[in-house]
Amino acid sequence: MTTSVLPNGERIHELFAMHRRPNPPSALSAVGTLAWRAMLKIKHVPFQLFDVTVMPIMFTLLFTYIFGGALEGSPRQYIQYLLPGILVQTVVFITVYTGMGLNTDIHKGLFDRFRSLPMWQPAPLLGALAGDLFRYSVASAMILVIGLILGFRPQGGIVGVLLAVALVLVFSFALSWLWIIVGMLVRTPESVMTTSFIFLMPLTFASDIFVRLDTMPRWLQEVVGRNPVTHLANASRDLMHGEPVGNDVLWVLLASAVIVLVASPIAMRMYRKER
Repeated sequence: MTTSVLPNGERIHELFAMHRRPNPPSALSAVGTLAWRAMLKIKHVPFQLFDVTVMPIMFTLLFTYIFGGALEGSPRQYIQYLLPGILVQTVVFITVYTGMGLNTDIHKGLFDRFRSLPMWQPAPLLGALAGDLFRYSVASAMILVIGLILGFRPQGGIVGVLLAVALVLVFSFALSWLWIIVGMLVRTPESVMTTSFIFLMPLTFASDIFVRLDTMPRWLQEVVGRNPVTHLANASRDLMHGEPVGNDVLWVLLASAVIVLVASPIAMRMYRKER
């Protein structure tokens, strides 16, 4: 009768030993992967393309040809003033998708999966923000292309245009942190959209995007002149047309820094505590 020889303790340990676990992804790699995921959302949610492509074209055409003759004498002259403001308005409006995307992830359970993964925990938020910067860039490119077709001629050249777009992206990145907070406070993506419009409509329309500040009543000038969107639109115009920048750029950078310094810690704290 044959007796089987049982392996000793050391052999058992070798048999059941796991292979070496792979190193967790770096913070940069995790952010990059989740940024790519945010960009792929456009493919699966085609409606998001409307705000990135159709809305900029529609606003530019409508305001140029409806208001151009009355305000500046001709659409070609008006678009020199309007287009930097339309760029600001469009990109500021689509920042709300950051909060909507986060709200959707939370209610679909993806949030819990992200938290269980061995990766840098701020990566889902920063990845979403990085992906949205791509969306903002596409919208900016669409506006500039349609503007050039309609006769927009930036005197500041390509450098001035790129600096203006970069400034808009910086402010939009900061503003997106506020919608992240809203996205974790409300129950549905539709509520994020509704809440954001309550703030975005006055910010964009009570500004000098469409008409010059000096054409408004004195009391309204005081209000509109303190609107951050007014400073952003002025700074974008100055950069695109090669004019002296003044304090508008510094004001926008300071406002962006304050928003990020205040809102990002609150958003991160809420994100960690979200259930």
